[in-house]
Amino acid sequence: METKRRRLLQWMAGAPLLAALPGTGFAASTDGDRLLIASAADDAQGNHWLIAMNEMGEERLRHPLPGRAHHVAAHPSRPLLAVVARRPGYYIDLVDTDSGMLVRRIEPEAGQHFYGHAIFTPDGKGILATEMDVESGEGRITLRALDQAGAPLREMASGGIGPHELLLTPDKHTIIVANGGILTDGRDKLNIETMQPSLAYIDLESGEITEQRFLDSEDHQLSIRHMDVNARGEVIIALQYQGDLADDKPLVAVHRRGEALKLLRAPEQINRQMAQYCGSARFDSSGRIAAVSAPRGDLVTFWDMQNDSFLTSMRTTDGCGLVATPEAGSFIASTGRGRCYALYPLDDYREPLMLPPQLSSLAWDNHMALKPLLG
Repeated sequence: METKRRRLLQWMAGAPLLAALPGTGFAASTDGDRLLIASAADDAQGNHWLIAMNEMGEERLRHPLPGRAHHVAAHPSRPLLAVVARRPGYYIDLVDTDSGMLVRRIEPEAGQHFYGHAIFTPDGKGILATEMDVESGEGRITLRALDQAGAPLREMASGGIGPHELLLTPDKHTIIVANGGILTDGRDKLNIETMQPSLAYIDLESGEITEQRFLDSEDHQLSIRHMDVNARGEVIIALQYQGDLADDKPLVAVHRRGEALKLLRAPEQINRQMAQYCGSARFDSSGRIAAVSAPRGDLVTFWDMQNDSFLTSMRTTDGCGLVATPEAGSFIASTGRGRCYALYPLDDYREPLMLPPQLSSLAWDNHMALKPLLG
């Protein structure tokens, strides 16, 4: 444990933090950097940014955004990040992590908007985004080509309303989509009484839904929003309850192919404290431990996938963003209060990370991405 903790703190806070370059530009040298940790963030003046820092907590990228963003995706082979606008979103910015420059701004087709998440295709030539067709309300997965100005190549039905986070299965042949089930007009929710969330598996080549799972009717107001998948294909799901405030519903689920969705319940006090809202889900590098954040409850909960059981929780005020470190059993969490923490659930240990003022003054948004640097 002590070795792991020391190594991570050396990355993020151990050596004296070098001053990040001021302003909105890119830090001129990334010599020695091994990875970037990226997230959308807002400053105290209400400006919106894509921020990336290296493992020492040095700011390496500060790209201005036209509006609040939600998710950041890392390209599998190129020095490229995609940052996706918050729902209802009208931009995806592709940003070069070497130069800090905007490569391209992708906008949805007329009559559609983005739903907050995107991923790159396995070959790195395209980008897949969740979208809504405004007229019909139906969810779409759109494939765009990176080398054709982000032009749409193909649209696939998401299998429901309100598609949000999407992932690829370990074999990279299937898209997993969280259909939240909520029909929206802007930020307004229109169908809470009849919503029908689902988890859909879509063949990447054919666009056909190969498996789809729904919650039981009594749980239809548990919106399936965020998730992660491990190397065994297990999916951990963060839920957001849209029903009565007095209800005490499970807020985490797991899915394995060919089986029903399985709800996981935290101990009563913890479940209540989660305030009916989970914000992010991530597996650790071993794929055994899952972290699920509950920002409205100021908690990150942890789950053991060997027996589908609650493990522990840690306090992180307004903590939502999660990323797994290279070390098994450890995570980094970000908060809307400008803080970042190293979390070690197996040791019940939390370590604040010492960020410079220009980073600790930011309100980090919902999600983080980890991008190993090449060479």
